[in-house]
Amino acid sequence: MAKVDYSKFPLFRDIDLAGLQRLQEREHVFGPTPPNVFVGRVGYPDINWGPLVSVDADSSASMPILDNPAKWYGMDYGKIVEMQISMVRSKSRLNVSGRTALLEKAQDAVMSVKPVDAEITFAHKPHFNMDFSHFLQPMGSSAPLKDFTICDNPVVPKKVDELIEEKVKASDAASELYDNGRGHDVYYLTRLLSAGILGRQGSQKLVPTRWSITAVDDMIAKQMLEKIREAPEISDYQVYSSEFLYNHFEILLMPGRWEFEQFEAWAAGSFWDLGKPVYNIEHEYEPFEGRTAYADQEGGGYYAGRLGVVEALARRGRQARAVIFREIGSEYNVPVGVWTVREASRHAMAGQAKRFTTMNEALAHLSTKLKIPISEYRKRSSILPQTRLSDF
Repeated sequence: MAKVDYSKFPLFRDIDLAGLQRLQEREHVFGPTPPNVFVGRVGYPDINWGPLVSVDADSSASMPILDNPAKWYGMDYGKIVEMQISMVRSKSRLNVSGRTALLEKAQDAVMSVKPVDAEITFAHKPHFNMDFSHFLQPMGSSAPLKDFTICDNPVVPKKVDELIEEKVKASDAASELYDNGRGHDVYYLTRLLSAGILGRQGSQKLVPTRWSITAVDDMIAKQMLEKIREAPEISDYQVYSSEFLYNHFEILLMPGRWEFEQFEAWAAGSFWDLGKPVYNIEHEYEPFEGRTAYADQEGGGYYAGRLGVVEALARRGRQARAVIFREIGSEYNVPVGVWTVREASRHAMAGQAKRFTTMNEALAHLSTKLKIPISEYRKRSSILPQTRLSDF
């Protein structure tokens, strides 16, 4: 995809880009640091990794929000972008299996459930830039890491210390920390996995941030699905809705054994329209038994959307056939990360459902909520063409 000068977008009119540039182009940065690192994937297994630090003047107050996308839902589009491009990313080259003193200090920060004050020294001044991705949240400048020092004590949960000490398998540790939604959210687990903290003795590795996000969404959902597949089916047709950042979500639950599919429909002019003149529809599906192939058409968005549905079904002790319809408006031209799909799915499922006795009634309702005709979705669907006596 061609390089885009995002600074010319209307979204940036109220963001002080010149001020952010002045703050970021420094060789030495001190401030409250979100307990997180960014791990790249280019050149794998020899990659760039490094801690993040905020240069936002109000970052002390906003730091708990800055590091928790679950709290971004409902925030202003421009504020989300400004908050994220205030982050300076340090870079250090390392094999994913390598260990250094700098990495160990960064891991101490990552395990903290609260922000920590830290000092980062760069090999040279960062050059101000804005990086955007459909999968990852926006970030600002970056520069080679020279030194990293934690200036206060990280707050590390006792359970995390125990699992690390016992060298528990990464997937088992993540499941235990998540505790079926009663423990730590997936955002914390993603940090631990990406920073190479989880895993058995000798198997811990840095995991590219983009991969770790999807891996955690996938492993947590699969573990919950083991019980969901044995649960009673829902008895009616349910439609849940949410709207955020020009992304419109409709989620249809239907009686039947677990199946899932997700549509992503990108309007012309949106970030991922692929040059289509009207809209670009991507589709992914999994049967009752699950899927083994990666969801190439939608990438991490598929696993993020599925997680919100699976969490809700697990809480209710039910199973269902589920379809997510995601319609992305042309105004969504600066991507802010796959977390938008996860949180929109979660918020939809937490809302009040519209209930129907037949599929025809549910589809008739959806036809009034979606911009694209239901017929366009139905001809691509693996679930909607199925017919059951109860559907009518």
